[in-house]
Amino acid sequence: MSRHPISSITINDLVVASGVSASIHGDTSICISGISQDSRSLHKGDLFCCVRGDTFDGHEYASEAITNGAVALLVDKHDDSVPVEIVQIEVADVRAVLGNVAAAAFEFPARSLMLVGITGTNGKTTTAAILQSILNASGRSTEVIGTLSGVHTTPEAIDAHALLRKFLDAGTRAVVMEVSSHALVQNRVGGLVFDVAVFTNLSQDHLDFHGTQEDYFAAKAKLFDPSRARKGVVNIDDSHGRRLNDAQPIAMTPFSRDDADDVTVAIGHVGFRWRGIAIEVPIGGDFTVINTLAAITTADLLGVSLEDIRIGCASVASVPGRFEVVPNDAGFDVIVDFAHTPEGLDGLLRGVRNLTQGKLIAVFGCGGDRDVAKRPRMGSIAAALADEVIVTSDNPRGEKPEMIISSIISGISEPATTVRAIVNRAEAIESAINTARRGDIVVIAGKGHEKTQEINGVLTPFNDIEVATVALQNRKGD
Repeated sequence: MSRHPISSITINDLVVASGVSASIHGDTSICISGISQDSRSLHKGDLFCCVRGDTFDGHEYASEAITNGAVALLVDKHDDSVPVEIVQIEVADVRAVLGNVAAAAFEFPARSLMLVGITGTNGKTTTAAILQSILNASGRSTEVIGTLSGVHTTPEAIDAHALLRKFLDAGTRAVVMEVSSHALVQNRVGGLVFDVAVFTNLSQDHLDFHGTQEDYFAAKAKLFDPSRARKGVVNIDDSHGRRLNDAQPIAMTPFSRDDADDVTVAIGHVGFRWRGIAIEVPIGGDFTVINTLAAITTADLLGVSLEDIRIGCASVASVPGRFEVVPNDAGFDVIVDFAHTPEGLDGLLRGVRNLTQGKLIAVFGCGGDRDVAKRPRMGSIAAALADEVIVTSDNPRGEKPEMIISSIISGISEPATTVRAIVNRAEAIESAINTARRGDIVVIAGKGHEKTQEINGVLTPFNDIEVATVALQNRKGD
């Protein structure tokens, strides 16, 4: 929620360009030169957007914003206590129109970009990375906005449009954006119309925010409204994808695992034939097949040649924390993956199970202050698929790690596998690696690319790859 400078524009011109319905109280000829929804970041001559959140109300910070230089406020309720020289742009709902206002403030950068939005519970980041590589191979300089690029999977509306302006000015021609369900409910992608919207899958997650699975799906489905996207690409192997495809809210192009022939899956790559060409991707794991199909179907819809699709797939870089293999010479494989949902963990472990010559050792936990219903399910899945399970801390946040672990283990009844609880995640990873023998595979799931661990509001440096690397270096040989 940073403050961003913009080309000077009058309030009247900004409101007209944005197309929002507003009542303006004050001098409409005043110019603004910056925009933010963070009152602390403002400069003289800025517009402060008073956004209401779940735990805060930006209107309460209007006075601080004015002190810091705001000359105008975007509000959904006129405040008589505000000095008359401060312009108030009154709208029905600030958050609902913020994207349109931001688009106008940054001179509509999205209109000059090829824009793809990817939504779904799992697979967004890998699909985005593969599609980026393909579009780059086709000669379109491409950037990704998503889990690996910021604090939120999808940035706030002002930040999103500011990024698009920055990318466009730097010569970018296409942007692939991961679009979260939170972002769709909070209208963070307001003011954007995607050339293609992509649906990967839907499984249990974020019910602490959405309440029900149906509400979660309804949030994802918002991306496929004609006001948000021109075309859709959907996974019809997923029941919710089939619902979207059947509804046809926009022109839909389905894809399925059945589109791939002669599939081969290994630790470090996948390969298959698609529309007569050989597709090779240097990322392992069975789920990489369906993520690749999402990317190549989208690229084809965007007019990318089959040869560029082939080249782009072959040249994609590894995706941090997505089936990331930790290099070692111990004779067994160590894989770090972001899988943090029941279906994500199930798909990960099933895929690895088929590649394991020895034992499958799984290390995972669940985040605190989040959907508690998935915890016992994930425990049951891990115990059913792995030979050894170490349940540990993920990001406990404000909860006691022991309570989270207990909830996970409660889903395991008479396990045929060995189950241990080690609260300290570094010790759990070290124990798994010290236990492993030649031919085994150690899977460390849940945090993936993350660089910190959150415990009681404190962020401590922690990265599964780094911790596993050190453990491998310190491990004594067989």
